[in-house]
Amino acid sequence: MKKILITNDDGIHADGIVRLSRVAQEFGEVWVVAPDSERSAMSHSLTLRRRVEVWETDFPVPGVKAFACDGKPADCVRIGALNIIPGGPDCVMTGINYGYNVAADLQYSATAGAALEASFQKIHAIAFSESNNGIHEVTDKHIRDIMAELIDAPLDEWQIWNVNFPGCSLEECKGILRGVRVSRDGFYEDRYSEEVVSEGRKSYMVDGIRKWEAAAGTDLWAMINNYVSIGVVNNLS
Repeated sequence: MKKILITNDDGIHADGIVRLSRVAQEFGEVWVVAPDSERSAMSHSLTLRRRVEVWETDFPVPGVKAFACDGKPADCVRIGALNIIPGGPDCVMTGINYGYNVAADLQYSATAGAALEASFQKIHAIAFSESNNGIHEVTDKHIRDIMAELIDAPLDEWQIWNVNFPGCSLEECKGILRGVRVSRDGFYEDRYSEEVVSEGRKSYMVDGIRKWEAAAGTDLWAMINNYVSIGVVNNLS
């Protein structure tokens, strides 16, 4: 039986990680090691120069061994693989992330970053993401079959599978696109809002605007056009 390690960046209590764990149980023994709260946009960063605390916790899926962690998603993968799961996992799955991980967002995503850490550890990895509009119809319809398709699908060294589900109804979904490329089109018109804090000091907050334009055959194009996208992401070339 496969040992499957699951983590995310939305926190151990997020709906997405619960849904992912339920499906993953059909494919093996599931272990969850996930942040105790949201850790979005932390990319592949690790915690250094302080100890990371991990504790066993209740989880709403019977049979899942679950641990909360005060570190980052990549910490969760390393600690789960090296210290918690006896012999290490056969597969790491991340998500289901609340929001797409496509185009330039991939470089910031801790959902992708945690999966890429698994690839560093020579562990097969799949990242799952979906729209943040709360519509799960397409995800729930296709995730089981896609998991079965990818859990043993070969990857080269330092690669991960990256899956995104559109936030549309089943009737609006046009199907599954495999072999999609990561879009190089800008996903944001970057800008920051500015406020004066005090004399000589200002504060800034990201205030980017989504740019829903992309080349055909890319992950972002798939989301714009209501396709499920499956593609490979490279960590190091």
